[in-house]
Amino acid sequence: MPDSPYTDLDRPPLSEAALTRALVRPGSLWSSVRVVERTGSTNADLARTVRESPAEGAVLVAESQSAGRGRLGRPWTAPSRSGLTFSMLLRPEVPLARQGWLALLVGLAAASAVRRIAEVDVRLKWPNDLMVGERKLAGILAERVDRAVVVGMGLNVSLRPEELPVERATSLVIEDAACVDRDPLLRAILREVESHYREWTAAGGDADAAGLRAAYLAWSSTIGQEVRIDLPGERVLTGLATGVDASGHLLVRAGDGEHALSAGDVVHVRRGPSPEPGPPR
Repeated sequence: MPDSPYTDLDRPPLSEAALTRALVRPGSLWSSVRVVERTGSTNADLARTVRESPAEGAVLVAESQSAGRGRLGRPWTAPSRSGLTFSMLLRPEVPLARQGWLALLVGLAAASAVRRIAEVDVRLKWPNDLMVGERKLAGILAERVDRAVVVGMGLNVSLRPEELPVERATSLVIEDAACVDRDPLLRAILREVESHYREWTAAGGDADAAGLRAAYLAWSSTIGQEVRIDLPGERVLTGLATGVDASGHLLVRAGDGEHALSAGDVVHVRRGPSPEPGPPR
């Protein structure tokens, strides 16, 4: 049975029926949960359904991806059932200028769930990474499709060191987490996303009124640090990361003043130190 999901008992499959019973109910944000054995990209698959289904809250989970990607099309691969790879379809009725907070909201929700369930000290690297120290545990990709937003996540759960997709990555197993069962982890993450999302949308996307900015900054590994930011065109900005603004932009104080950077503005964000802060060059 080479294609059976039960051949690797250390990595059991997720149950679509169990997840649906736990998460899809009247009044819930989540309208459907589908689990597929493999696909190219859960973000791409959900994006194709945006025009067909007006309802938000669809969740697509893949046991493996052949074309998973992060920001700027960077590839992200992992062995089947070794992580949580999923996307969610959201239709936030908040001003477009404030929707940059959505990926940060999902990151905060995931970090909160992992800290509580897995007991791992996860921090948030702006704009879209969950970190343990200097090692990447998870990445998030938010993509606008018409008036909807598809947000995907890849979280390393049971990967062993030799299976890590990139250098300076890690997994919950490597970090000796208290829980490496993907089912309760996924339920906890989606419940945290729902809680933060409802508060944020009820506040009209105001990150301060929803308590989102304060919570994000408390767990940020970027704010308060000297950073080196690679920009398109081989430009570099160095300075002090001072905060995140109302639009979810990173604020960096450099030699020529303060810069507000969106996720789409940056190629890489790295920690300093930076001996000569200055403007982009």
